[in-house]
Amino acid sequence: MLIVYHSMQGHTKRMTEVVADGARSVEGTQVVVKSVGEVQRTDFQNCDALILGSPVHQRMMSWEMKRFIDLICEPSWFFDDMVGRVGGVFTTGGGHGNCGAGAELAQLGLLVNLASLGMVLVTLPKTTPGFNIAGMHWGPHLRTGGLQMEPATPDEMDSEGLEAAFHHGANIARVASALRGAKLIAQGNIAPPPAMRETRVRMEGVQPQGVPR
Repeated sequence: MLIVYHSMQGHTKRMTEVVADGARSVEGTQVVVKSVGEVQRTDFQNCDALILGSPVHQRMMSWEMKRFIDLICEPSWFFDDMVGRVGGVFTTGGGHGNCGAGAELAQLGLLVNLASLGMVLVTLPKTTPGFNIAGMHWGPHLRTGGLQMEPATPDEMDSEGLEAAFHHGANIARVASALRGAKLIAQGNIAPPPAMRETRVRMEGVQPQGVPR
């Protein structure tokens, strides 16, 4: 499992650690955690699952996460090398009110990019422990401060909400383990055409990175 996150004040990093712990609780799961500035396309080669974690900025994912999607993830749409793998998301943020404005939009923005890559998406059902605090249906979301935007440290994040993050990581790991090697997704359509793929390789040096599933 590859977990890619962006964190400014440490809150998303803390949540990433808990998601990773949840994934590792599933026997046989190996987890690689990298920030958006560290990850390379070669990191996609052997991953069975990709999880994205971002703070909410202006009702959307952070621009650093969007840059990662545009530069690192986008070539996978050309080469279909993430089709059939498992994906999930989580977010952190402040703002007035409970979840904070934009949390759902940010998660949907992350998920739509994974969907475009042909990934199998794991969301967050309301049966998940901690859902009452961190439940967003699409993935867990945790506040970075109080309801009136009072600041809080990463260590002060809600423990029940972090439980939802733990189970989210475990859920995704179990799904990825079950689907590994199972060729369940129809194949055959080629888009974009080979000529365009060859042009991309020639002009930008972008190469397929996926291992056929």
